This record gives sequence, structure tokens and C-alpha cells, in this order.
Amino acid sequence: MASPEVSLTVRSGRVRHARRLAARAFRAKTGEFLAEGPQAVREAVAAGVVIEAFATAGATERYADIAASAPDWQVVDEEVVSEIADAVAPQGMVARCRSVLRPLTGADLAGARLVVVCADIRDPGNAGAVIRCADAAGADAVILAGDCVDPLGPKVVRSTAGSLFHLPILLERDLEAVLSAVREAGLRILAADGGGDAGLFDADLDLAAPTAWLMGNEAWGLPAERRALADRVVSIPIYGRAESLNLATAAAVCLYATARAQRP
Repeated sequence: MASPEVSLTVRSGRVRHARRLAARAFRAKTGEFLAEGPQAVREAVAAGVVIEAFATAGATERYADIAASAPDWQVVDEEVVSEIADAVAPQGMVARCRSVLRPLTGADLAGARLVVVCADIRDPGNAGAVIRCADAAGADAVILAGDCVDPLGPKVVRSTAGSLFHLPILLERDLEAVLSAVREAGLRILAADGGGDAGLFDADLDLAAPTAWLMGNEAWGLPAERRALADRVVSIPIYGRAESLNLATAAAVCLYATARAQRP
């Protein structure tokens, strides 16, 4: 852990480098991203991906356990944290981390029983919430296909609440290649869509089998040609007057229903 002396300023090279990670192109070039707040930084430290952390003296004192475990802990003033962090009200610490993303390979799905495939998800909050729900439901991986939001963007990372570091986050632009790999791993594919030919709670829908849930875009869902790639199209029943559920909520319901069926 570094000395409590404040040595870095907003003009320091290390601070400027960290600030540039707000840009997706710079994240892609460097293979780095930022984790903000004590929960995300703690999980990043535990995952062994932190390069360096910046924290105020107050945050260093409150979270001495994180500071003691981090490989390079820099005590800085609030101006530096505010310069690096994306949040409107930073929580006193931010870490520069190595990327946790990797391309999809067959080995990543070996033995998997519950996977979620996100196709063309664009909203950072939804992407982060789906990752968090997948982690909570005990899923084996999250696969991002098509034109998805950058999962290492600051809003996505914050909304995962540390779950980004708990399970594989896999990338493959070609959705058909994703679904082919999923099938080869022995999982059947269920597409979540309001116009499904089966209901989530139908007695003949066997959720105990190894399953990959295919979730579509927030605005237009899954086009017909993508629904046709699934083994079944499943809808979540709406008992009230709501038109539909948002993407993250739908993913949570589907994942938990499957996790419950798969666990004795």
C-alpha cells in the first residue's frame, strides 16, 4: 500500500492515461478499463486484474482491507478521483484494470448448464443488469453477440455491481456461430420473446435441461429470422396491464426460473 502522501495531480501522466479509458477506442487499444467504487474495486482486486487504484485518503481509511490487497494503491485528492471517474458522485476510489473479456471458444462452454446470449443489446444499464442477474442465478457465462454495447464501459461496469468479475463474459459478433457453439456444448436454445409459442411456466417446458437463453434488443426484440434459430420461443406471461417487461427484468425471470428447475 502506498504512502498516504498525495503525489499525483490531474496533470500526472498516470491520471491522464486512466481518464482516457472513458473512450471505447482507448479501452480496446490498451486492453484496460476502469472499475469505480468500493464494491467493483474489491471484486477486481479479488479477481487479480487491478493494475493500479486511485483513492482519496478518506476512502483509503474506510476500506483499508481493499487498499492492503491492491497491487498499486495511490492516495489522491478528490479532484483526481473526479477527473478519472465517470460517475456524477464518485465513491472515492477507481481502479485501472486489465480486460476480463475473451472471445468465445468451445472450451468456455464445456459442462455449462445455464448461459445467456445477448444479441444487439445497446443500453449500458440493461447489459450490466443482465450480467448481474446471470451471476446471481448461477449462470455459467454471458455471451455478447452482434452489435452490443461495450461491456467494459463505465456505466455497464457500475451496473454489474462487481458481477463482471465473477463469470466469463464472452464475445462473438456472429450470432449463428454463437448458437452453433452453444448447441455443440449440449445446450438447447430458448429465445425469450413476447410472441412465443410456449409460456415460461408451461408444464411441458423442461427448464431442467442445459439451457441457453437468447435475449434480443431492448427496442425491437428478436427479429423472426433470429427467433427461427432457437429450439423454442418462450414468452413470460403478463398477468397485469403492463405491455411488457424490460430486457433486464425478463432475463432475471427466465434465468431464475431455469436455475430453480436445475437445482434440486
